[in-house]
Amino acid sequence: MDEVIQITKDIKAGNLKPIYFLMGEEPYYIDKLTEFIEENVLQEHERDFNQTILYGRDVTIEDIIGSAKRFPMMADRQVIIVREAQELSRTIDKLEAYAENPQPTTVLVFAYKYKTLDKRKKITKLLDKVGVVYESKKLYENQVGDWIKRVLAAQGYGIEPKAAAILVEFLGTDLSKINNELEKLKIILPKLHILTPSDIEENIGFSKDFNNFELRKAIGEKNQVKAYQIIEYFSQNPKDNPLVVTTGLVFGFFSQLLQYHGLKDKSQMNAAKVLKVNPFFVKDFEVAFRNYPMKKVSTIVSALRTLDVKSKGVGAASTSQHDLLKELLITIFN
Repeated sequence: MDEVIQITKDIKAGNLKPIYFLMGEEPYYIDKLTEFIEENVLQEHERDFNQTILYGRDVTIEDIIGSAKRFPMMADRQVIIVREAQELSRTIDKLEAYAENPQPTTVLVFAYKYKTLDKRKKITKLLDKVGVVYESKKLYENQVGDWIKRVLAAQGYGIEPKAAAILVEFLGTDLSKINNELEKLKIILPKLHILTPSDIEENIGFSKDFNNFELRKAIGEKNQVKAYQIIEYFSQNPKDNPLVVTTGLVFGFFSQLLQYHGLKDKSQMNAAKVLKVNPFFVKDFEVAFRNYPMKKVSTIVSALRTLDVKSKGVGAASTSQHDLLKELLITIFN
């Protein structure tokens, strides 16, 4: 995110590069930077003649170079944006000649999603030398909560850690999908508002009381009544609560608990760092630590491996989701 901020600052300051190669597994920042260049490099009246949008599936590298070598019309520069540039991955090396001597009055942007260039190759080194090569990496699940917090803070909002955890649980690590939901919330909620689990439930449709996050918490507390209530809800709403996701998340929780047992330094900050969780959630491991001895955790982790295979339909094709969820809790609580 810091690199993105620096790139936008440089563009605003007029420190433009002839080539921007935006690549990587996470498309969110590729799209954001592309949109920023599209909206900020040229004045509105200059765009009709000097801003061109191309698509990788429809053009060749030769077509792009031909367009890039043109001179701007009644403007200091032109902008050429190549969307879906990953479609050109087989011929991208043909860009070398242009990268060695790019047109100084052209800003050429490649939105190269879901893939990256080999950093050892000549083309990558050339692009990095004359322009900007930005790699947008996928965030790990434990990083997304902080990302949500930073994005909202920059826009005058806050969010409770539990609310962020619920968003990540239901939306995963797709930043574009998460951002779309945050945009909806910002339309409804006033500035300076701190988003709560209730806001998420009321406006996006996720249950704040019956979700995998609450299931893990109930299991950690050995609250069997609440845990069984949650799996009953899951059984009645299987499409919104896939079994394979539930077993995977519970397995992850106990795997982390096993790590927690092995920590010499169980301070909040060290545990959060090792377990890769928000410090706010370390208390859940503290509670589970008291309820599940290390030997029991090892047994549960082993049993959950088998159950995870069953949840994927191997050796349990005729077993209902409800029965497998009950087996999950019996495995843990017995």
